[in-house]
Amino acid sequence: MCLPACTMELAEAASRRRFLKHAAVAACASVIAPSLARGEEPPRQSFQRVVDLTHTLSASFPLTWPNPFVLEQVSKLGKDKWNAYRWHIQEHSGTHIDAPLHCTQGWSADLIPAEQLVGPLVVVDIRAAASTKADAQLTPDDIKAWEKQHGPIAAGAVVALFSGWETRVNDARKFFGLDDKGGYHFPGFHVEAVQLLQEQRQIKGIATDTLSLDPGVSADFPVHHYWLNQSKWGLENVAGLGQLPAKGSTIVVGAPKIAGCTGGPSRVLALL
Repeated sequence: MCLPACTMELAEAASRRRFLKHAAVAACASVIAPSLARGEEPPRQSFQRVVDLTHTLSASFPLTWPNPFVLEQVSKLGKDKWNAYRWHIQEHSGTHIDAPLHCTQGWSADLIPAEQLVGPLVVVDIRAAASTKADAQLTPDDIKAWEKQHGPIAAGAVVALFSGWETRVNDARKFFGLDDKGGYHFPGFHVEAVQLLQEQRQIKGIATDTLSLDPGVSADFPVHHYWLNQSKWGLENVAGLGQLPAKGSTIVVGAPKIAGCTGGPSRVLALL
């Protein structure tokens, strides 16, 4: 048995639910209808698998900076009420984002709009070239070959260079590609490729499974200086690209939101 006040409350709740249901349907329609009118597929609303594209950061991760990562324990459970550490991190350590401020006077990482950190992921596989030449670069020809097989790269996409270099991550000398004179040799983007991606494809960001957006032999880092000067971002030391298809996944970049930072370790995920 329900009291009159209870009955009224239930009726109001049911009315609210009907209103919210209709409002949700209308909101979805307002998003999907314009896409359908343009002949586009509606936005993808679900995923079945999450692939972590992030290396675990520790003091043993191969980096060229001195002492790039140290955890200082400032509180210990038992002696104190909890465990806590102070982090000492060089910004460009592990799987990390380069913000425009890294090479320009543009955005720091915290100012990159959130919508610029999510997009369709394109994986360009240059493992064959990288297996025979450590200084291999992703070129405009690689982009054109990818598009011949998979179709045009959409505006707003993120393009990842997949060289297979992460298999070397447990051996710093191999990961750096060090020669007898201490020179670095690992794959990277060719500057003409990123110029094409900016000027003709209008993508959001680029990523690589190596230490740098530029190849290891680069002395003046043209890719960094060109790309970041377009108010775009890049990811370095990405993991797990071999688990992804060439197209069809969505990348989500958990960039650090620290005021004024030029980049920083990021949790990067791919949704399939």
